[in-house]
Amino acid sequence: MPTPIDPTDAHWRVAPLPTLIDAQKDWLTRGGSLTAHLRTLGAVSVDVTREAVDLPWRDEARALGITPRTPVWVREVALNVEGVPFVVAHSIVALAHSIGVWQSMRRLRTRPLAELLYSDSSVSRSALASRRITARHPLHRLASVQTNQPAHTLVARRSVFERHGAPLMVTECMLDTLWARLAPMHGPRRRDHARAFEHLRSHATRVAHGEAT
Repeated sequence: MPTPIDPTDAHWRVAPLPTLIDAQKDWLTRGGSLTAHLRTLGAVSVDVTREAVDLPWRDEARALGITPRTPVWVREVALNVEGVPFVVAHSIVALAHSIGVWQSMRRLRTRPLAELLYSDSSVSRSALASRRITARHPLHRLASVQTNQPAHTLVARRSVFERHGAPLMVTECMLDTLWARLAPMHGPRRRDHARAFEHLRSHATRVAHGEAT
């Protein structure tokens, strides 16, 4: 049986950083479908922001054991709860596998990738690895674009799903709106987090109705 691909490196670690808050440690290490976990917070929708042939990020290439010039199929989405982006996901698979073992990935449209990953007993998953994401990482740009405002340091997790020896890497970057939604609802923190969440909900509604510039 082949050895599962290891998503860890000097930055991506199985154990979350000890300085993270409890909610972050919890969500970075939760097994199963992240989409299903988000549904416990409200109605989830998927916005597909990009699907294209591209090159892997350097840390992805190292983890998958491919060269940085290997063409891959990329799928990027925002997972929204009640219209507010909570997670930005970036998934890659070797281009050859995207028209072979993982060809269903190209036909998902706005359905979550979880429908493929957790409905097939032939799919195995590596350990989850997480890290802080700063402006030097490409995920930071995706998060900033999705929230339409500058992002601070974020946290993300990644893992590798394998089907018939073909690896597919999924990286999920969690936005500040998720932590605001989960924050203890009391005192000044309650007002601050609620204000931030309602501001983003209002912005998402205006965008949906074509009212935002």
